Amino acid sequence: MDVYEAIRTRKSVRAWSERLVEEDRLERVLSAARLAPSARNLQEWRFVAVSDPGLRRRIGVEAAAQEFVGAAPIVLACCAETDGRVMRCGQQAYPIDVAIAMDHLTLAAAAEGLGTCWVGSFDEGKVREILGIPPAVRVVQLMPLGYPLDPSPVEKQRLALSAIVHRERW
Repeated sequence: MDVYEAIRTRKSVRAWSERLVEEDRLERVLSAARLAPSARNLQEWRFVAVSDPGLRRRIGVEAAAQEFVGAAPIVLACCAETDGRVMRCGQQAYPIDVAIAMDHLTLAAAAEGLGTCWVGSFDEGKVREILGIPPAVRVVQLMPLGYPLDPSPVEKQRLALSAIVHRERW
């Protein structure tokens, strides 16, 4: 699958097949995240890959009781080991860098026939406690990962390019 097809076919998955994610596929998807660019090439992202059913269920509870999160064969806690550095533009680097890595991960997952879903509704402190993540490490997002129960594509509703792109000046 080329990158444009992965972009077109990636969707948020909230229902999972019973099929387990093969270790080599998981490693390829995580390697795609590792290859993402980052500010100053600091690579602050860190990932906790959770396959244990009990831990996944507990994470799902702390993710606003969204059962689909814990039902996925793997839940990724997408984290940052950071000093909280602010870039010259005024933005903190770590949430942007983790998001870029996660986007690489979602596209690689789509190319592997896997589904993902960005999850930002969770109790960071509780997830950190469940997974033994050190207090200084930020949990930026959760991402369930697995084979979609329904792999069929969905029609994406997006604004027209002309509505989001300005040329030369706003």
